[in-house]
Parts: sequence; structure tokens; C-alpha cells
Amino acid sequence: EGPDSHSDRGKSPSGEPDPETPKPARQHFCSQSFRGLRNLKVHERTHTGENPYDCSRCGKSFTKLGNLKEHERTQTREKCFQCSQCGKRFTKLRYLKQHEEIHTEDRKTYHCSQCGKIFTGLGNLKIHMRIHSGEKPYHCSHCVKSFTQLVSLKEHERIHTGEKPYHCSNCEKSFTHRGSLKAHERIHSGEKPYQCSRCEKSFTRLGSLKRHERGHTGEKPYHCSHCGKNFRCYASLKEHERIHTGEKPYHCSNCEKSFTHRGSLKAHERIHTGEKPFQCSQCEKSFRWSGSLKKHERLVEYLEKCNLSNS
Repeated sequence: EGPDSHSDRGKSPSGEPDPETPKPARQHFCSQSFRGLRNLKVHERTHTGENPYDCSRCGKSFTKLGNLKEHERTQTREKCFQCSQCGKRFTKLRYLKQHEEIHTEDRKTYHCSQCGKIFTGLGNLKIHMRIHSGEKPYHCSHCVKSFTQLVSLKEHERIHTGEKPYHCSNCEKSFTHRGSLKAHERIHSGEKPYQCSRCEKSFTRLGSLKRHERGHTGEKPYHCSHCGKNFRCYASLKEHERIHTGEKPYHCSNCEKSFTHRGSLKAHERIHTGEKPFQCSQCEKSFRWSGSLKKHERLVEYLEKCNLSNS
């Protein structure tokens, strides 16, 4: 008798175990805590490798029933809801209803009173208005973060659960967000759809193009609240702010040292591994850090000049 043949008591309609207590659940494999037992159980599968939900068509296994259902829809390409105007098909009725608004000539539009943006649905306007009001009604049960949309909360929660439902068909990598998978797939296809209008450079991600374009415009939209310094990239601002806060989030697994930047950790780890990736093009010497290589190359260049002047 298999594990799935036991009683379904204590399970929700989705097939997942119901939370047994609102108190923080116990920790087993790592330091993360969870408010509900169900969230803990799902998270633990990232450590145990347990995938209890199997696809009957291809044999793929999943940690959550919801992920299996989404996968099965992709497998069958089940699109039951068809547009009577253009024949386009959709997996959900609500997607069809949203699409049908395109064909309605006299469709009602909703205007934002704050910025003038126009929306086809009242629901879309209401979601947009939260940007202006600052309202974030969807709260993460794992941390203090809140979100304007439920879909944003669901995506965020995957950081805590470790769930990566989007799998690359070309390699073994998995991703938390569909957009991350799409961007990753371009590495395999070589596609770079985002082209700079000022030069010939192209990019796999829109964000990469935006950062690049700021190099042309000189725009630095991210401001440090501690010292007023401006930055081209949000990531650069966050790295800089650690100077003020003293935060060192990158920890060496071999010793007790911590670092402000990921690059500093990588450079430090070479002390433990003995790796010397920077090689001199003039001789066979290798170096742990690029700065050491540059120093060496300057010395080689100086000695060559001395030899030429003496000959």
C-alpha cells in the first residue's frame, strides 16, 4: 500500500496538510521558521528532495499539488475557453473575459485621477491606485513585507519556501519567477531582444538595457539617504548602503569572515581553495586577485623597458 492510500484526515481540499498551529513551526534542516506547519512541510521538501505529486503523463514530480496542476495544463495545452471574435483560446475563463474587452469598441475605460493613466477594467484601476495610496493589503506570513497584488505576494513567498516551479528544458536550472526563466532561456537561444537605440549593444533582459542606457544619459536615479550619493543601479545603491549600516551578508563557509560584497567573498574564498584564475600573458605566473596580476604586469613592462634601454 503506497503513502497516498492513507487517510486524508488533516488535509486541505488542495491535498496539502492543514496548518495545525498558528505558532512558529519547529526548525529541522536550516534556521528558517514558519508560522504554519503546512509551510514548514512544503519547505522541508527542498531539503529532503521529496516530490510527492507525480505527473501521470511524463513522470515529473513536484513538491506542491498546485505546481503539478500548472504543469499538467502546460502538458496538455488545455485551452477550453475560445474567443468568438478571433478564435484565440485560453486556459481560464477570466483570461478570455479580459481578452474580449479588446474587441469591444464601446468598452468602458477607467481613468486614474492621480496620473491620468487609462485602464480597461475597474479592478485594474483599483490595483493601480494602490501605487498612489501606498496601500499594500497582501502581507507575507514569513516576514514583514507587504504587496499591492496577490500575485506579487505569491511570487515573494517562494523565497521563503524555496519553491522554484519554472524549469529550464535545456538544462537543470529552476526558477522562482516565470520572467527569470524566460530571461535565462535566452542564454541558450542567443536571443537578445532589447537593443540600445544609441549604440549596437543588445541585451537578454530589459533591466540590463535600462542600466546600460543610463551610461549614455548619465542618469543616476537611486539616492543614498545617508550621504546623498547617487547611483545608476539599485543594486549599486544597496551595496553602498552597507558602508553606512555595517551589514555584511556574505559569509565564508570555511572561516568566520563576512563581507559587504559578493565579489569580496569570492576573492577571499580563493585563499581556502588555492585557486589563481588571473594569469600573466607574458609568463606562466598566476594570481589570486586581478590587482596582483596588474601589479605584476606593470613590473614586467618596467623590466622590459630597462632591458631595452640597456641593450
